[in-house]
Amino acid sequence: MRISPPSTPWQFPPADTADDVGVVGIGADVEPGTLLAAYRAGLFPMPAHHKGPMAWWSPDPRGILPLDGLRVTRSLRQSMKRYEIRVDTAFGAVIDACGDPRRPGRWINREIKAAYRRLHELGWVHTVEAWDEDGRLAGGLYGVSIGGFFAGESMFHHQRDASKVALVGLVEVLRAGDATLLDVQWTTDHLCSLGAVDVPRARYLGLLAGAVDLPVDPFSSTAPPAP
Repeated sequence: MRISPPSTPWQFPPADTADDVGVVGIGADVEPGTLLAAYRAGLFPMPAHHKGPMAWWSPDPRGILPLDGLRVTRSLRQSMKRYEIRVDTAFGAVIDACGDPRRPGRWINREIKAAYRRLHELGWVHTVEAWDEDGRLAGGLYGVSIGGFFAGESMFHHQRDASKVALVGLVEVLRAGDATLLDVQWTTDHLCSLGAVDVPRARYLGLLAGAVDLPVDPFSSTAPPAP
């Protein structure tokens, strides 16, 4: 069950006012109401520089993964047999793995972890996890769910194909829950191999507007957030 936090006191500039690299603004806070307002406006937070102030991004083009366009290869189907998909059973372990300081481009710091934990406890952030047959967390992802919109924030793997399997699990949850938009922010070769595509910012914002207003919650029938 989602609990709505207090509204944010901040007002974001329109997403289409972003600079050449996609930054709309610098500063504000990462309180739950601020984060939700940003996602609804087409923005997401990430420091512009390591240990720098928080920046709010709206890249053009924007990476999305069409829910009817997921590519599952034969080898990935074989990998899927090795893992069990769970939802919202290991938030702390997932975000810690995603924020491992040994990873390149690390930016998920203590402040970010605390902010998304608060949203998780309120029912707006979810994890999808791949567990191996020995009960070990092999990979997973987390992101923000608003109506029929899901913003994938980060993923990780400790074992082969585990993050891909978690993504397949996420798409299955979103499809079953009548979601319409899976945002991956920027495309990468890895995501493109799974079906991610770039769309113009204007197109993305149109898709977003329709998705966030849908009266659905794809995670409402999944396991509740772990304490």
